Amino acid sequence: MIRLTRLNRESFYLNPDLIQEMESTPDTVLTLNSGVRIVVQDAPERVIEDIVQFKRRILDPRSLLDGILHVPSVS
Repeated sequence: MIRLTRLNRESFYLNPDLIQEMESTPDTVLTLNSGVRIVVQDAPERVIEDIVQFKRRILDPRSLLDGILHVPSVS
């Protein structure tokens, strides 16, 4: 999940897999797969960064073990 902020400054979390499209009008407008549109304060570049970090976290096999096993970092 990524954390976003609505125009009224209310924070919420969204599964980025639900995002179909993002526009800057100048507000950032997210269109979800369901057709629902959400306007957020977050800049498109930040939303993209957060999505990339989220995907890296869930696709990294080491992160799947966090909380289950202690995995020492490799230096």
